[in-house]
Amino acid sequence: MDDVLWTPPADVRTRSRIGRYLTDLGRPGEDYAALWEWSVTDLPGFWRSVWNHFGVIAHDQPTAVLSGAAMPGVRWFPGATLNYAENVLRVPGVADDEPVVLAYGQTRAASRLTKAELREQVRRVRAGLRRLGVGRGDRVAAYAPNIPETYVLMLATASLGAVFSSCAPEFGTRSVTDRWRQIEPVVLVAVDGYRYGTRSVDRREEVAAITAALPSLRHVVRIPYLNAEVEGAQSAGVEATTWAGLAGNTDEPLAFDPVPFDHPLYVLYSSGTTGLPKPIVHGHGGILLEHLKMLALHHDLGPGDRFFWYSTTGWMMWNFLASAPAVGAAIVLYDGAPDLEGTWRLAQESGMTYLGTSAPFLLACRKAGVVPRELADLSRLRGVGSTGAPLPDEGFDWVYRAVSDTAQLQSLSGGTDVCTGFVGGSPLVPVYRGQISCRALGARVAAYDPSGSPVVGRLGELVITAPMPSMPVGFWNDPDGSRYREAYFDVYPGVWRHGDWITISERGTCVITGRSDATLNRGGVRLGTAEFYSVVEGLPEVVESVVIHLEDPAGGPGELLLFVALGEGLELDDALRAKIVAELRTGLSPRHVPDEIYQVRAVPRTLSAKKLEVPVKKILTGTPVAAAASAGALANPESLVAFAELAKKRAANTGPD
Repeated sequence: MDDVLWTPPADVRTRSRIGRYLTDLGRPGEDYAALWEWSVTDLPGFWRSVWNHFGVIAHDQPTAVLSGAAMPGVRWFPGATLNYAENVLRVPGVADDEPVVLAYGQTRAASRLTKAELREQVRRVRAGLRRLGVGRGDRVAAYAPNIPETYVLMLATASLGAVFSSCAPEFGTRSVTDRWRQIEPVVLVAVDGYRYGTRSVDRREEVAAITAALPSLRHVVRIPYLNAEVEGAQSAGVEATTWAGLAGNTDEPLAFDPVPFDHPLYVLYSSGTTGLPKPIVHGHGGILLEHLKMLALHHDLGPGDRFFWYSTTGWMMWNFLASAPAVGAAIVLYDGAPDLEGTWRLAQESGMTYLGTSAPFLLACRKAGVVPRELADLSRLRGVGSTGAPLPDEGFDWVYRAVSDTAQLQSLSGGTDVCTGFVGGSPLVPVYRGQISCRALGARVAAYDPSGSPVVGRLGELVITAPMPSMPVGFWNDPDGSRYREAYFDVYPGVWRHGDWITISERGTCVITGRSDATLNRGGVRLGTAEFYSVVEGLPEVVESVVIHLEDPAGGPGELLLFVALGEGLELDDALRAKIVAELRTGLSPRHVPDEIYQVRAVPRTLSAKKLEVPVKKILTGTPVAAAASAGALANPESLVAFAELAKKRAANTGPD
C-alpha cells in the first residue's frame, strides 16, 4: 500500500525485545492484534508476565496482581514492596564502566556518568538527604534543568521512599509556588540560572522568592550552574548548602527502602493554564511496570541503546526518559534551546539509537528545509519518536525523506496523567502515513460516541475502559478522591475519559485530532483542530496558527476564527486570506473555511509547547486574561494581549482595525 512507510524486518521476532517476550510467553508467532487483545482482557496474566519477564526486584512478593476491576479504586500488586530506584539502577546488561548518562547543553561542557559513577552519586546524595532529615513521605523539590544532578536527586529521593517533584527553571515564581504550596516540600534543590541559546538567565531572585513562599522548607541546596559560585538571599529558618556539600564524602552504603507498590514516587502536574495545576501522584510500582513495558516492548530499547527525548524537567517525557536504564539503555540529556540543526548533530555525537522530540519540532525542521541525513551520520538511529501534538502526513513523509528511510517512526499520544502513551508504535506493526500505529499493550483504548458506545472508523472520545498500573495513585490533598473522579470519570462512570478526539481504524491504527474540549462544531459536525493546522501550517507563509469556534447561544452555526502567525516581514493581505481559504476549502471542506482570519505575532503555548486553544476561546468570550490563563505556565504570556484586545473590539462592536 502506498501509505505504508515502514514495515517490520523479516527477522523482527528474533531481533526485537517484544519478539523475545513472545517466545518467553510461549506465543512466538502471535501477531500484534492478538497480543493486544489478550493484554487488555487478561489483565492479571499480562501484567504478571511483564513483572516476571523483566525480573522486577521486590522485597515482598505480591499476593495478587490486582484487587477489584472497577475504576477508580483498583489496587495493583497488593502486598508487594519494591523500590523504583533500585530497579532503575540495576541497569541490566550493562557493565559498571559503561556510560549510562550522557549530558549535553548550552550552559556547560558535555559530561557522562558510567553505571558505577551514577550509583555512587546516588549513594552520596541519598546520604546527604538523610543528613538533612529527609525520610519516607517527605517531599523534595527540584528547580533545576535536564542535567545529571536533577536525575541523581530524583533517584536518591526515590531510594528513601521520599517524594520527588520538579519544575524547569524557566517556570516563573507564581507557576512554581502554585505547584509546590500544594505538596509542601522540606528540601529545595535549585540552580542559580541557565543559558538558553545565547542568553544567560539568572534565577537567583526567583529562587529567593520561591523559598520565601514555601514555609514548609527546611533546607535549600544550591547548584552553581550558571555561575562558578552561588550566592543568594537567605530566608529565615531555612538552612542553605551547596550540591557539593549535599554529596560530600560519606561511608554510608547505597540502600533502597522497600515501599508498597502504590507508594508515591513523584508528583507531576497538569499544565495549570487555568486554575491551580492538578498535583498528580504516581507510584513506584505502576510507573516501573508501565515504563518497562513501553521502553522495551514498544520502543525496543535495551543494553547498547542510547535514548534521547527533548524535554525539560517540567514535562512528563523527562520522567519517561529517566526510566530507560531500567531496561539497560543509556539516556542522553540535553539542556538548552531547541536547535533545528544542532539536535541532529547531537544525535551523531552522542550515538543516539532513538531520538524523541515533538511534532512541532519535526514540522519546524521541515518548514526550514533542514535535511538531517545531510547534516549528520544517523546510521545508528533505529527509532524516531514524536509526541506533544498530532503529527500530520507531511511530517511522516519528511522523516522518511529527510531523516532516515529505515528508522521506525513512532508517533505516540498519552499524557502526564499516566506518564506514558496509550497509543504509539510497535516493532511488529507497519508505520502508516499520518497514523499512530497501534494501541499500547495493556491499554484498553476505545473511541466513544456521545451516547457512550464504542465506535470504529469514526471520530469519538478517547477513553480507557480497563485500569492501567500507571494511572495516578491519586491527587495530592484529595483524601476522598473527589477531584480525581471529577477529572477522569465524571462523563462515563467507571471509564477514563482523557479529553482527546480519536479515530480507531479497523486495522487498529489511530488518529488523534485534537482536544475534545476545544472542539469545532459546525452545523452539528465535529471537526478536529489538528487537520486545520496540517493544512494552514503547510503554507510557506504561515509559521503557526490557532483556530477557535465560538458557539452561538441561539443555536446558530457560530463563528470560526483562525489566527495565523506569519514569517518575518509578511503581512496578512487579501491575497493570502484567499489562499488560506482555498487550501482549507479544497484540502478539507467548505465547513472548515473560517469566518474571519486574523494575524497575530505568536500563538500562545504552554511551557511544553502545547497550543492554548481553550484559554484563547475564554478570552475571546470575555474572560479576563488573568482568569483565563496563568502567565507562569505559558512560554509566551505576552501573546495573549492580542486576543484580549480583539475581545474588547468585538465587545464594543467596532471590529478590528
